[in-house]
Amino acid sequence: MISIVQIVNLLLDLLTYVIVAHVIMSWLVGFGVLNPRQPVVAAIWDGLNRLLDPFYSRIRQLLPNTGALDLAPLVLFIGIIILRILIANNF
Repeated sequence: MISIVQIVNLLLDLLTYVIVAHVIMSWLVGFGVLNPRQPVVAAIWDGLNRLLDPFYSRIRQLLPNTGALDLAPLVLFIGIIILRILIANNF
């Protein structure tokens, strides 16, 4: 049972790092530091969007429209923290 908990924690860590990379990259693209027309940047951006879109789309359906401010990553972070607390207290 402990190995399953460790695997889940590893996957949650990986998801957290991917979310942080996506948020930082969205800021860099938004401020014009990165050009999304470059092939490498476009490939990374597309990969991150495809990876996180299933999570974000479900969260965005529940949240009210806030315009340019996307709260889906924040809600996903909070969900990961809650999941970690539940795992730590129950196993």
